[in-house]
Amino acid sequence: MKFTVQNINRFLFLKLPIAWIAGVRLTKLTPEAAEAKARLKWLSQNPFNSMYFAVQAMAAELTTGVLVMREIKESRQPISMLVAENSAVFHKKARGKITFTCNDAALVKAIVNDAVVSKNGQTVWLNSKAFDEEQNCISEFKFKWTLKLKS
Repeated sequence: MKFTVQNINRFLFLKLPIAWIAGVRLTKLTPEAAEAKARLKWLSQNPFNSMYFAVQAMAAELTTGVLVMREIKESRQPISMLVAENSAVFHKKARGKITFTCNDAALVKAIVNDAVVSKNGQTVWLNSKAFDEEQNCISEFKFKWTLKLKS
């Protein structure tokens, strides 16, 4: 699979349909970062007229996970990846279109390289921040990814 926004969104539809149904979409993938968006709508709402935290978590995880997936593919090594822990801080109600961004691509590149060179499992905390249309920080997510060379 080539790592384009279109292909990742197709992957969401086929392999993570609940994220697709909730409206989570990758919108940008650069060598430095990944960006996803989700919009408050009937399927993504909670009873308090804001975006359900699980929808935010799916979008945030996508921005970190796609960077890991891309780097593993570029390494041409059989590496497994798994979220071991996560945490979130919510600053404000998520309403309207929310943009999630992870700028940790350089960190991902280094940790995948460490996994390949050392042949030992590695862990890395990756961050994703969410902003509303007025650029207010809505939430911040951290995901602890584990990477291990397959035997």
